[in-house]
Amino acid sequence: MEPNEVIIRPVSSESALERVEKANKLTFIVSTAANKTEVKKAVEALYAVKVKSVNTLITASGDKRAVVVLEKEYSAADLATKIGLF
Repeated sequence: MEPNEVIIRPVSSESALERVEKANKLTFIVSTAANKTEVKKAVEALYAVKVKSVNTLITASGDKRAVVVLEKEYSAADLATKIGLF
């Protein structure tokens, strides 16, 4: 899958923004066909950052949500500002 097909949109809920500030994590809605490795590669390709880990879950509405933890040398807050979450 292409990176633009994997990442659908960032999540801008209150809890997602709290994770950005406190835990250096970003939350995205991703394709249901994408696995954790594809999500990691897509985030690294689209945003030029290093990803430490990815956790995924299927929401009650059927969307797939990915919580991406960035490496310490990258700031989730800076990236969130860059992609328009703040």
